[in-house]
Amino acid sequence: MTDIPRDEHLESSLALLGEGYPFIRDRCQRLHSNLFQTRLLMQNTICLSGQEAARLFYDERYLQRDKAMPRMLKKTLIGEGGVQGLDGEAHRQRKRMFMQLLDSAAVDEVVRLTEQGWCRAIDEWQARSDIELMSEVQSIFTDSVCRWAGVPLPSAELPERRDQLVAMIDGAGGIGARHWAARKARREAEIWLQQLIKQARSGELQAAPTTALMVVAHHRNLDGSRLDSRVAAVELLNLLRPTVAVSYFIIYGALELLAHPQWRERLRSDDAMLEPFAQEVRRLHAFFPFTAARVREGFEWQGYHFPAGTRVMLDLWGTNREASRWSEPDAFQPERFVDWQDNAFSFVTQGGGDPAEGHRCPGERLAIELLKVALRTLTREMEYAVPAQDLRIDLTRMPAKPQSGLLISDVKRLAG
Repeated sequence: MTDIPRDEHLESSLALLGEGYPFIRDRCQRLHSNLFQTRLLMQNTICLSGQEAARLFYDERYLQRDKAMPRMLKKTLIGEGGVQGLDGEAHRQRKRMFMQLLDSAAVDEVVRLTEQGWCRAIDEWQARSDIELMSEVQSIFTDSVCRWAGVPLPSAELPERRDQLVAMIDGAGGIGARHWAARKARREAEIWLQQLIKQARSGELQAAPTTALMVVAHHRNLDGSRLDSRVAAVELLNLLRPTVAVSYFIIYGALELLAHPQWRERLRSDDAMLEPFAQEVRRLHAFFPFTAARVREGFEWQGYHFPAGTRVMLDLWGTNREASRWSEPDAFQPERFVDWQDNAFSFVTQGGGDPAEGHRCPGERLAIELLKVALRTLTREMEYAVPAQDLRIDLTRMPAKPQSGLLISDVKRLAG
């Protein structure tokens, strides 16, 4: 049996924060290995990268999610008691609820509502000077997903709820003030939705039985019991928050349009290239760089021993750039997705494997379609200027984004 290569640091948490997204890939390349072990948050951790590593990571025979996520992520991004932390039949039963809620009809409805939101926004932006595109898109998505979910959201309340959802996302990988702002936002958002769940159950709040609010409120556990109202709020947030998080992909896509103006021209008339462009944006710009699990029972893989209980981290960002799977992996080349055959383990921006059975995000198709709507809007429905600003993406910031949120100006609606 071979010893797993080890990182030279005694404790690598500060190095991870200082290096960000490339942390695992760079070490794998330096060690000439698709895995290594290190200490993170005072725990021995095995880090993996690449397609075969992803195939192992999403195999529930070997790895589980229970007690895997750092507490800071539970307190900010994902909440406690939600589907991400479940395993086995409990996970599959909860996941079926999400798969049913996010079916093709739901995707179409959210897309329709979002297209309306973009249309209204362009009218408003024409009368304004500088617009922070990221914040504006987050408003559109917050409004659209709440309308779809049956969550009442008066227009005066929209900025507050948007900011809560955004803070949970933005602070998930932060420390200090960002982290504490995210924890506060989660507490407030859970209280808001927990109250709506209680009102839905009592009949005080009326909504169609097929809306996300009502489905989550009345969902039953395997034992037939209702979800705890706080856990139900967590799961409702697991529908709202990821939809608003798609705003990051929109900004990444807008930045690629700036960097590759020939694609702006092409997308104006080439419907067939919208999805390849969107997929290449998602491949290069994984929202979060890593995800975590724990070893169920000790096992051997590729001649290495994985001890029971060890935390394992999969490199999402680096797996999407694995040189043996992707030609010129760091280059922006949407053409690579023309006639691409979906591979459940080489392209893992939103998880790997089968979304119905495993831990791949059930909202992946919605994210792709919302990005396509944005690309159509930015190239066909409006023209705009981009004032001078720092548009660099700092990969040590998780999730990464340009500091400015992408300022645009001189918005004009294009004649249809």
